[in-house]
Amino acid sequence: MDVCLCAVLQALLVLAVLALALVVLIAHVSAGMVNQTSRDQERYFLTPGGEKNPFPSLSDPHSRELSVVVPSYNEEFRLPVMMEEAMAYLEKRQKENPSFTYEVIIVDDGSRDRTTEVALGYTKKYGADKVRVLTLVKNRGKGAAVHMGTLSSRGRLVLMADADGATKFADIEKVEAGLRNLSPKPENMAISCGSRAHLEKESVAQRSLFRTFLMYGFHFLVWFFCVKGIKDTQCGFKLFTREAALRTFSSLHVERWAFDVELLYVAQRLKIPVAEVAVNWTEIEGSKLVPFWSWLQMGKDLVFIRLRYITGAWRLEPLRKTQ
Repeated sequence: MDVCLCAVLQALLVLAVLALALVVLIAHVSAGMVNQTSRDQERYFLTPGGEKNPFPSLSDPHSRELSVVVPSYNEEFRLPVMMEEAMAYLEKRQKENPSFTYEVIIVDDGSRDRTTEVALGYTKKYGADKVRVLTLVKNRGKGAAVHMGTLSSRGRLVLMADADGATKFADIEKVEAGLRNLSPKPENMAISCGSRAHLEKESVAQRSLFRTFLMYGFHFLVWFFCVKGIKDTQCGFKLFTREAALRTFSSLHVERWAFDVELLYVAQRLKIPVAEVAVNWTEIEGSKLVPFWSWLQMGKDLVFIRLRYITGAWRLEPLRKTQ
């Protein structure tokens, strides 16, 4: 009996090792399948007169104080609410301080509705110097949309803000304060993340047991595989110095929901200071996140992020110190 049990355990161990080896192999081989290139038509924005102008590059010197990148997928109804609030705040701030300059880059992630048309309405209203629209040829995921918008930005600071307006836009002042409080800032690199962690108890009370289980399971996987010390990696309200944005976004691979985790994983690997700041947040109907399948996809991405960096399929170059 003991011999049979031992044989079974050995067989299970061998199967587990083979399964792990297979997962590592798949993660490594499939790493080269990520496509971060842009199409020709994704390199231009339209002026109110319909002319096509090329986007600048994140590697260029900044020419605005703030860039706001708004990833949008089928957001023709929620986007106007967010934009009205954001533009009112930005215009008021500029009026009070004329040296404050900004731009908003709305990235349409291959929407099937009128998102681009709605976004272009703000270009016509405020001008292409303040509101630009980048339309992706096909849906690639939130991570790709933020990635493309950030690489086309002009700001000294770059803010990622969701199109649903779940975070009060004026809370940019909170993440700005978080950025200023980070010291030292090697190479002027720092990231300030909006956080909903302080609302977790309330959200648990409103969620089903299954969704609560998925949430805590995801948090554990994030902590175990990728990011330590950040309670809320997924809040879509993050502020970067231009240098930090260039360093992190130029290294990203994940195009969908788990891109935030890779971004913070990269930041921690590069020892870029990261602050986590509580922000006001409200649940907005119309989320594109499908509870079970999206969490399953993110769980797979978390495992693959770690494995791909461990196996060398994805690499990070160390920071170069300036004299």
